[in-house]
Amino acid sequence: MPQLSFAAFDEDRIVAFTLNGIGLFNGIQTAYDTGTGTVKEYRGRGIAREIFTYSLPYLKEAGIRQYLLEVLQNNQSAISVYRRMRFETTREFDCYRQSIADIRGFIPIGRNTDNCIIEPIDTDIVRQGQSFCDFHPSWQNSMESIERGRAELTCIGAYDSRQLIGYCVFDRKTGDLTQIAVKPEYRRKGIASLLLGEAVRQMDTDFVKVINVPSTTTSLPAFLKSRNISLINKQFEMAKLI
Repeated sequence: MPQLSFAAFDEDRIVAFTLNGIGLFNGIQTAYDTGTGTVKEYRGRGIAREIFTYSLPYLKEAGIRQYLLEVLQNNQSAISVYRRMRFETTREFDCYRQSIADIRGFIPIGRNTDNCIIEPIDTDIVRQGQSFCDFHPSWQNSMESIERGRAELTCIGAYDSRQLIGYCVFDRKTGDLTQIAVKPEYRRKGIASLLLGEAVRQMDTDFVKVINVPSTTTSLPAFLKSRNISLINKQFEMAKLI
């Protein structure tokens, strides 16, 4: 949201910025750091921290009660800064990526599993399927983010006798697999492979990525690894009440 994003200037030149997304997360009105950057020669001066401190009264006035961000676990300098600002680690995330040519085991278009069919769905149907998920998605993959970004996303559902048994949400242009889930009693029957196969068929990229899978969950990582979609990095989700 431009009105609640902030920057530092040297005369008329932007030398650092923080872009914030605004919305509900876990029922709390939240500001989410969608991007932070500092011009190289201005780094190490604490400007990012100054921007955040400056922003707090404006965020509070707008009703924001929580600030949320994600940071690569190997970025120790940034993590140290956030901890000094009293951010706490709330979850650990794993991120996956693979070239489509190297993904194995997905079921290509034209193949069905028993009576399962794949067809486009809207976000109302995706919301109905949220109970299929084994974990609460990150900000970027949340139901609220899907609804905000609907114009850029593709949603498909898997049906058995007109009953929704799985779904997938993805971004054709970026290769992001935002959500993929199958009803527990229909797992290990090839449904996720059908959904992945249709997503792959529609991608404009030559790769697929799945970011921010909680490290405590098991079913989705097991599926991704079985399809040779590799773990590439790890992140911390960090939050601060304001």
